[in-house]
Amino acid sequence: MPRRSIVASAALCLCALTVLGGCGGAAESAQPTPNAAAKDKKHQLEAVKADCMKQKGFKYVAYVRPEKQDSDEQIKRASGDYEAMRKYRAKFGFGVFAEFVYPKEMQGSAEPDANPNREIQSRLSAAQGGAYRKAFDACVIAAVKQVIGKDLKSADDYYEQMNMAMRRATAAELDGDPQLVELATAMAGCLKGKGYPVGKTTPGAMSDRGFRVFWAQSDKLGRQQRPDVPDVAPPAKDGQIQMTYQPDLTVAEARPYLNKEIKAALDDLECGKDFYPAYSPRSKAITGRLFEEFGM
Repeated sequence: MPRRSIVASAALCLCALTVLGGCGGAAESAQPTPNAAAKDKKHQLEAVKADCMKQKGFKYVAYVRPEKQDSDEQIKRASGDYEAMRKYRAKFGFGVFAEFVYPKEMQGSAEPDANPNREIQSRLSAAQGGAYRKAFDACVIAAVKQVIGKDLKSADDYYEQMNMAMRRATAAELDGDPQLVELATAMAGCLKGKGYPVGKTTPGAMSDRGFRVFWAQSDKLGRQQRPDVPDVAPPAKDGQIQMTYQPDLTVAEARPYLNKEIKAALDDLECGKDFYPAYSPRSKAITGRLFEEFGM
């Protein structure tokens, strides 16, 4: 059965986060290291959720996943370093189809998730699981209101608000910057000259253009394998987390897609070798600021 995943499409290609956990992987860009304030918010959120669940008659263990220190290579890639990015892209492309060819390297860069709440949920019956999730959603809403001060419509709305905040910050702080606009426009012209279709040419759009192209291709393959979902993804509302479906692919089946992705990723890097060093550090700084604000 093809795996289903949720992706928040933001300027940094934020990794998908489910309500009860997160995700790892050999992401091309290093995630911002949370400062003391952000870490404190994480612990506060978990403590409030655990207390709330206890009051509702459910067991929930306050758990904050240990932070993993970024490697020197990840830090270099996040800064837009050409050589570090080229080394990564020559093997993993944009990091989409490489998951099927190099699953251990793409998923094994982080320690196994030791979140005890997964085991707790796995022991519940279908009816108990439904009641548990309903209670947990309510506790997430209460915890975010108490600790972060944000009103949520649902637990998923937490990530949708983060996604929207990222879009707005990118548009306000990066998409209107004259230097970045000039570099992004030059990158777009270069890619068009190599035969690649280019849509929006704002800095934010150009930063994750390649990833989005191949992620959409992966989603298309996943949808073709499932009779219960439409072949074409419905348009997401602004800021809404897009539901996507990953296909089941063997290494042999995924390799041609990865080879094409690698070529596109290297062409993208050549065209954006001046763009990424100017854009990436500023984008990462915005992401770090929002991670602190949202306690992520």
